[in-house]
Amino acid sequence: MLRHAIAPSARYTKASNDVVRHPRLNSDAKILLLYVQGLPDSATFKPLSELARKLGIKGRAYQKAKKQLVETGYVHEWRSQGDGGRWITEQLVANTALTEPQASRLRRTPSATPLTAPLVAASPSTHFPTVGAPTARTTGGYEPVEDHGDKTTPHPPSEPERPTSTADPTQLARAERVLLSLRHSRRELHLGVREAAKLAVEAVKWLERGLSESDLRHALLAERPAEGVRSAVGFLRHRLIQKLPEARTIPQSFDPVRPRDLIECQGPGEKHTFRPLLDETECTPCRLVAPNTMYAAPPSPEPDHIPWRERFARINTTPAAAPGRT
Repeated sequence: MLRHAIAPSARYTKASNDVVRHPRLNSDAKILLLYVQGLPDSATFKPLSELARKLGIKGRAYQKAKKQLVETGYVHEWRSQGDGGRWITEQLVANTALTEPQASRLRRTPSATPLTAPLVAASPSTHFPTVGAPTARTTGGYEPVEDHGDKTTPHPPSEPERPTSTADPTQLARAERVLLSLRHSRRELHLGVREAAKLAVEAVKWLERGLSESDLRHALLAERPAEGVRSAVGFLRHRLIQKLPEARTIPQSFDPVRPRDLIECQGPGEKHTFRPLLDETECTPCRLVAPNTMYAAPPSPEPDHIPWRERFARINTTPAAAPGRT
């Protein structure tokens, strides 16, 4: 086998043979470990999963690579809960395999960097000057920009303020009771007390629009997704907002029309009164007397039928005026 190698003068990462030739690490694990070692300090607050996505290592491949790095001692994780109740994940990536006590001791050391922390500071070896002017270290396309958007910040943000509602406290309690009762029908819709209190602000709108508790419960439990429910809070919030029925419109109230006064009917017969609708002077029965009389009368007799031969004979026997006579 022939080899041809040129030592880079810049933009390189030193890789230990223990890592490159490790029999228990696959290629994804080795590339991810070397990629993290060459990152600038401004990128050390990124979670390991986000750095792996930049390399195209996602899903099952990332889980397998991370498991190998944890088992061999190159990656250590600690999960703790802060004062605000938020869970914090701390990750330590080292360029040498560390045991759990060694990693815990480095975690408590203020001078240890979160990216890599060797146990003993080795004395610098003899270096030969490289060709060319020194350049800034750039790896992976990162810019030395300060980033405060880490998912695991050392100081978790304060809890967002609970949304206020002007609804009736009794209605809010009813809505919260309905949300907490969903766990008895579906275990995947199990809510905590604080989660139910936040969702009750949206659920109370259903009760304010005239729906009963059973109607609200049926709307939340109907049409179960085929892929299941991943987040009970997100699923219920989406359904409460998207399926909110229209507000019931109050019908317009019209002032009652005062009936007209009674007037005397001008029709035939005995004197009587009626209440007109418009400007009529006769009551309805009197106005119908004339039409009913006309339709009740027998029809006029039809003329006798004359055969067509006789009609032609009468026409022919009728004297016609001669032309030119006056």
